[in-house]
Amino acid sequence: MKAEAKIEAVVTTVSVPGSKSLTQRALIASALAVGDSFISHALVAEDTQYLISGLHALGAPIEYANGGYQVSGTAGAVKNIGKEIFLGYNGTALRFLTAMVCLGRGKYVLTGEKRLCERPVGALVGALQGMGVDISCRNNCPPVEIMANGLNGGKITLKNIESSQYVSALLLCAPYTAKGIELTLQGNIVSAPYIDLTISVMKDFGANIFETGENQYIVNTGNLYSGRQYRVEGDASSASYFFLAAALLKKAIRVNGISRESKQGDISLLTILETLGCKVSAGENWVEVAGADPIEGDFTFDLNGMPDMVPTLAVLAAFRKGRTSITNVAHLRIKESNRLEAMVIELNKIGIEAKELPDGLMVQGGKPTAASIKTYNDHRIAMSFAIAGLLTPGIEISDKKCVDKSFPEFWKELEKI
Repeated sequence: MKAEAKIEAVVTTVSVPGSKSLTQRALIASALAVGDSFISHALVAEDTQYLISGLHALGAPIEYANGGYQVSGTAGAVKNIGKEIFLGYNGTALRFLTAMVCLGRGKYVLTGEKRLCERPVGALVGALQGMGVDISCRNNCPPVEIMANGLNGGKITLKNIESSQYVSALLLCAPYTAKGIELTLQGNIVSAPYIDLTISVMKDFGANIFETGENQYIVNTGNLYSGRQYRVEGDASSASYFFLAAALLKKAIRVNGISRESKQGDISLLTILETLGCKVSAGENWVEVAGADPIEGDFTFDLNGMPDMVPTLAVLAAFRKGRTSITNVAHLRIKESNRLEAMVIELNKIGIEAKELPDGLMVQGGKPTAASIKTYNDHRIAMSFAIAGLLTPGIEISDKKCVDKSFPEFWKELEKI
């Protein structure tokens, strides 16, 4: 795709950390790889630290050096140190490691904070049980207990899953199974672009994975990951808050380290911003958004492929004349918070009419007013409403530290605006 003409009036330039999704996938692949890897521009944040601690416990030494992570691969030899692995609020890590520890031997217990232990993992547990794994969880949720004895693999069918992370967890471990994996997905698939990210990382590290039909995947055994140099691109989710700032402030803001050609699903927010009146310009390693008077009227957006963008778009909708309906994101009720309920409560708090839909949100634009925003320990709610505070004096974030989960430098970058 040819880059559009550069926007002239760049008000400010900000940087975002490496993609959380790509960092975590690269850490899993490099920990399982034959040989050493170096992951540059990786996200250094609370979530990745929990995953790294878990991988350390499973026998993969990981050290931060020269702006990235040096990883010594295990060649699939997953250790068992006989200790519970605690993963904080990191749902991705818990699901990825649930599959990974099945490659080992003996008893493993994976758990985390209270909210993590309220998030479902049952479909993944069921798929692993279908491969002969002795694994259980409590009421469909963590803690997860595994008596591991290697992973056979085989044919798996997942239907109407509430998280694409189940798919990614199985695919990432597939090269180390006895038989390989033939995976078929049926029914509703949420956050599908994240599966594409997983496949991309697997191929980068040398796995053989084939898409044999729509939502059908085969991963052969024996083609193990190989250690390599891997650079993580910027996080599209983190970039979205500065795209939002550009839209609301009607200014041009450039975000470095991100490409419009990214495979990250959240980059598609740019298309929505263009629909609502913004201008977007992109180069090989940057994106600029220039805000303008937003287009008025009623719009409906299906955000199934980029559910993390719901808080971002909902805050934009709060300032735009017209009604915005966000659909096909019912699974947001099982995120770091019940994001649908939380967004309605906090939007109402700042004087904006909002209500839950069976599968999303409705926001009626207006004039937001001052309020103290409860974050529900959810980084995406904190960052979205922080941008609202640039326009509305008195919107304050009650728990600023929760952004450490994915973007510890957020407040520093925000000061540039």
